Parts: sequence; structure tokens; C-alpha cells
Amino acid sequence: MNKKIIFGVYSFTILLLLNAFTVSAQKETFDIITYTAPQGWQTDYKHNVISFTNTNNKKKTWCQIGIYRSTASKGSIESDFDKEWSELVVKQYKAVDLKANEATTTDNWKVKAGLGVFSFNNAEASVMLTTMTGYDVCVSILAISNSADYTTDIQNFLESIDLQKPANAVTGSVSANPSTLQNTKAVNTGNYAFSTTNFDDGWTSTVQEDWIEVKKETVKVLIHYPKEGTIFPADPEPLTVAAWNILVAPRYSNLKNFKTSYISTYDRPYLGMGSVTENSSGKEVYVVLFRQGQSGWIEFVCPDKASFIQNFKFDPDAIRWDSESDLLKPLAQMSGYNKFAVAASDFKGSWTSDFTGVQQLYHAYTGNYAGMNINQSNEAFEFGAGNTYNWKLLVVNGMVGATKYANVQSTGKFTVPNNWQLRFTDIEGKPKLCHAYFSCIKGARLLHLLDAQYPGSGIYTVYGKK
Repeated sequence: MNKKIIFGVYSFTILLLLNAFTVSAQKETFDIITYTAPQGWQTDYKHNVISFTNTNNKKKTWCQIGIYRSTASKGSIESDFDKEWSELVVKQYKAVDLKANEATTTDNWKVKAGLGVFSFNNAEASVMLTTMTGYDVCVSILAISNSADYTTDIQNFLESIDLQKPANAVTGSVSANPSTLQNTKAVNTGNYAFSTTNFDDGWTSTVQEDWIEVKKETVKVLIHYPKEGTIFPADPEPLTVAAWNILVAPRYSNLKNFKTSYISTYDRPYLGMGSVTENSSGKEVYVVLFRQGQSGWIEFVCPDKASFIQNFKFDPDAIRWDSESDLLKPLAQMSGYNKFAVAASDFKGSWTSDFTGVQQLYHAYTGNYAGMNINQSNEAFEFGAGNTYNWKLLVVNGMVGATKYANVQSTGKFTVPNNWQLRFTDIEGKPKLCHAYFSCIKGARLLHLLDAQYPGSGIYTVYGKK
């Protein structure tokens, strides 16, 4: 799912939208941002920034827009914004009169924007910074200009921008053969029908108390649930060591040849590896601990290093900061095996999905507050006896003080045509078929629904049980 980040020179607006839109112009990509370059502007590529510059010598006006390569987050949007403002604005332009909006949050992205003024050739110019933090990275966009003439150009450019989520986010692309599903009881099933999935490619996933266990032949993979103390702002080595000590070390002994490594890219992958003795069996095994983007920490357990290389097609000891990140795709893709079938008996109770998007409006030159626009939605299913359901959708949007809302609802019955789909008799006045599956976190499950009429969108609505 893409995120749109839009802000203009005159009104300085931040807007996060749920869905991508298309434009006819040619798209280009820099780091995690896709954009349409302004026509006729000079483009300058550097390692950490791509900038676009336009100068009108007759009017003595100019404008420059820069997209800065993503860096590791310091752990909060406030810390990231302060760092970027200091490094990109204060140090470069000696800007003053910072006006900043409150941070907003949408789908794991936190956004904060600010503006200021600085002196250039004895005249006043404006600088606008937007910093976005999510998936353990932050990225910034900077626009500077000495004239409002470039308002439309800047708006057109920024309206073309897509901020990409990490490529290894779960999309439900891993297929499973419903005929091989097992109604197997496992630890922490939570009274759900299916706690084991046998995938077509030979992997078998089973729900466990602290992880999803995925096995094939002699290889075992543990998809760890999030745990306190394993993700925090730090350099790669101390972060990986901390996660290893919490998630891995208690179940092993006699650690040998331990090392950490990483690859320098926008969704930096972290690796820790070594040979250990498994406390439960007394056998020596080779363990690799991995995390990238939103994959969470994933533990790979093999009989030895050679079997790891055979299964995952690379030597972890050879990974360096400048290695090709595609080497680690086989590891990142394992997060997709946190996927379990559905049954009619699984849904009793309330399931909800919420979204909030905020536009903060400021005058680019005076800094005066110009109001706030809100886009908010709440969608809920209440499943009852006899496969009945009540569905509600509340949408609120508009400027604060003049918001409008829409409230739609329907009732009906649902069926489960197979273990990977749900059919509703009435959603927005017509029947609806959805692809469906559960993913697990500690002590709970998340329900993923995708409109079967538009499967190519790849966008699931995720519901949590109240």
C-alpha cells in the first residue's frame, strides 16, 4: 500500500491517503519514493539526495525541491524531525521562525512538517521540511523558494509522490492448498479452527505461544511475535545482539563463531549468526537471526551452515554492508507464512478497522495556522449466531468546524465457500466475496480481507478483534 505525501507552497498541507492513484506522466524512483519529475527543471543526482531546480533570470526567482535518501530512524518522529531540521535546514540555510505541526499517524507512518524563513542574497526565502518515520526508517522532502510563482509546480510535483512500504510486507501471495489443511490443536489456538497450514511448497506453519513455527524437512523457521527490548534505535550490532540475547540465547548454549552483519539500504536488513547447542535436544545447530522492515525477527535453525546455504542460496558470512539486498529475499519472504485459514466458527464477536488522516494547513510565508482537515473512518463487523452479521462504516471528513460524515450499515448472513474466502449477502447494497486469512500475534489474531473483485490491488483491510 502506498502513501501519498502532499504539501503546497501557499497552504503548506500534509495529506496521507489510503490508496494510490495514477498519473499519465512518466514515473521515476529514488530510494523508497516514486515521483514525476517537473518538466524543464535541472536535475542533480547525488548519493543521498536528488534535487530539481528552476531559475527565472528575468524575474530573479528560483525554486529547488530535494528528496533525501532514507536513513535509520532514531526511534520517534520527534527525534527524526529535530535531527532532519538541524541537519538539512539550520546547518544549510540558517533558517529561523520554525512553525511545526503536531505529528500525525497513519498505518505505521508518522509525519511531521515544519517551515521557516532564511535570507538569500539579502532577500527572504521560505524553506519547508516534511519528515516521515516508519518501518524503522525516516525520509525527508525539502522545498525552498523565494517566490510564490512556483506554487503550482511544487504542488504538481508533490502530488505525484508515492512513499512505498517495505517490499516484504505480508500481501497474502503465498498459496496454500485447502485440501491439505489440518484441524490441529496447538499452543495458543484461541479456539480458532485452524492452527496449522500445509503450504503447497512443502512448508508447514503451526501457531505456537511465542512464535509461528515453520518447518520443511530438516529446516525450522521461527517467526517471532513482537517482544519488548528487541526493537529500538541503535546501530546494527547492538540491536542484533540485544534481540539475540532475548529471543535466541535462552534456548541454546555453547555459542561459537557468532557475528552480526547488515546491508546498507533503506529497509536495512539485520543478521546475527552462529553455531549453538540446542538445549532441548543436545544437538549442535546453525542459527541465523534476521529482520528487515516489517518482517519482525525471524530465526532460521538448520543442522549446519551448509544446509542453510543449500536452502536459502547464499552464505550469511559473506554478507557485507554493500551486498545486494536481493540475496536476502528468501529470508524476508518467510514472514508470509504467518497465514492461517478461516472457518465459520472463528468470527463471533466484534472486529474493527480504523483509519485517520489529517491535513495541517499553514501559510508558507506568515506561518499563520490556516485550519485542519480530517479524514477518518471506522469499519466494524459484529458476527452473531447463525452466521449473521451487522456491518457498519462511519466516515468523517472536512475542515474542523465544518466536518461532514456518512454512516452506512447493513445486516445479512455470511458463508465460507472455502477456507480462504468469506461471502457476505449485503455490503453497500450488494453481495460481496472476499479473500480471507488470519495472521497471528501473541495471544490474538488479525483478520485480513481483500475484495475478490479487485484482487490485483494487493491491499488487504486488516481487522482486530475487540
